Amino acid sequence: MEIAPKINPPLRTLLGPGPSPVNPRVLQNLSLPVIGHLDPAFLKIMDESMAMLRELFQTKNRLALPMSGTGTAGMETCFVNLLEPGDPVLIGVNGVFGTRMVDVAQRCGAQVDTVEAEWGTALDPAQFRVAFGKKSFKVVAVVHAETSTGVLQPLDEIARLVHEHDGLLLVDTVTSLGGAPVKVDELGIDACYSCTQKCLGCPPGLSPVTFSERAIEAVRKRKTKVQSWYLDLSMIEKYWGSERVYHHTAPISMNYALHEALRVVLEEGLEASWRRHRQVHEVLIREMRKLEIEPAVTESIRAPMINAIRIPEGADDAKVRQRLYDDFNIEIGAGLGPLKGKIWRVGLMGHGARVENVELLANALKRLM
Repeated sequence: MEIAPKINPPLRTLLGPGPSPVNPRVLQNLSLPVIGHLDPAFLKIMDESMAMLRELFQTKNRLALPMSGTGTAGMETCFVNLLEPGDPVLIGVNGVFGTRMVDVAQRCGAQVDTVEAEWGTALDPAQFRVAFGKKSFKVVAVVHAETSTGVLQPLDEIARLVHEHDGLLLVDTVTSLGGAPVKVDELGIDACYSCTQKCLGCPPGLSPVTFSERAIEAVRKRKTKVQSWYLDLSMIEKYWGSERVYHHTAPISMNYALHEALRVVLEEGLEASWRRHRQVHEVLIREMRKLEIEPAVTESIRAPMINAIRIPEGADDAKVRQRLYDDFNIEIGAGLGPLKGKIWRVGLMGHGARVENVELLANALKRLM
């Protein structure tokens, strides 16, 4: 057979919904020598990564570790470990990833109820209160930063309601971790998952998760086995914990990359990282308004790391995005679902959350339109 040519991917400025630009220090770590997944040197890296993840999640949880797989693996990890057939679950749906949560929960055999809001708006805590008035829920799940809409969901009141009704709070922080406060302990978040390729400035491939002791206890009290052998935390925690019981071969190089990505974030400082994401977001809004391009989300609930902007009247959505690829090597995201053809999604995440990237995009759009 003919051998395929050596790959030569283009050098893009990644300003879409993910992956985000990877910090050069993280890329360098990917080229370090591979060692065994039970090598004492690798076990030390694992322990250090867990400690740094606790800092990012703002938690003292014992269980804070990166699952092998992308953010969706983290989503499935939380649902398959906490839910058994027949369990009642309440899910907030105001975008693609709330919808995906519903699908995953249904596949677990759970009884799923939803609280819904128009895409581009936040979920209303009053609707959760109404739902709790009708029945009890084992798990309540919401998306913190909805990647498909650019909405940053306020969590305080929803978290209070969930715990008043003795539920487990599950939160998707795939797009927010590292770019906005994720207050796991302060809010009493019981299960939380994220990913590496957004605000952590790392390639896709791992999904950090953390479980509270309440959530771990719920896993231990299951009447049935976790439906996924690969994502069963009752076994995986024994590999990441002091017992070091083999479960599966960890992706060594991706763990190197995550370790350095966490070091980068913590060297900058969490509050400094949150502030940088907010400031670069504000620069983007100003620059877009100069081009008569308006934000699609109300200011109070805008996610600074994933910016939904309205496509100007008369602009050809697909053509503009293709020209950004072809002429400027810039990627931005299209709208999804009911927002398709109505918005562009501009990711300013991690290493990509820099003013020079905003200026690059603004100058390109000015020339195209």
